[in-house]
Amino acid sequence: MRTPLSTLAALAAVALLAAGDGPAGAQSATPATAAGDNSHGFVSATRFGQRDGAALYAAICAGCHMPNGRGAVGAGMYPALAGNTKLEAAAYPVQVVVNGLRGMPGFATQLDDAQIAAVVNWVRSNLGNDYRADPARPEDVRAARQ
Repeated sequence: MRTPLSTLAALAAVALLAAGDGPAGAQSATPATAAGDNSHGFVSATRFGQRDGAALYAAICAGCHMPNGRGAVGAGMYPALAGNTKLEAAAYPVQVVVNGLRGMPGFATQLDDAQIAAVVNWVRSNLGNDYRADPARPEDVRAARQ
């Protein structure tokens, strides 16, 4: 019985890695659950760990609204955030992120006040938006939770 060369090569690579002789200059892999590493986005099973608006957008919003903020249509309709005049006043996106709207879930239990303010401010000042005059503040988010 002949074993394909690619199978033999794969087995040899696995054997070398298991023996600790990885490729030159390779670093040992550290599990994502290592202390202090929340690259998966969660600090607990129900809370996101990112603090920066851009990182929060990438981790949470971009999956539906797309990385460029232009939205999408397919299994659902995900509105564009890029160039969206509804974002002019900070109160509207704060309410939407806290409480949700139509098919979008609210994130009141997954994000704290500062995180919601950060992602709202990032969206309002990026993606072709320039609404910096009235930034969302954590106090505004706290009031929207009432």
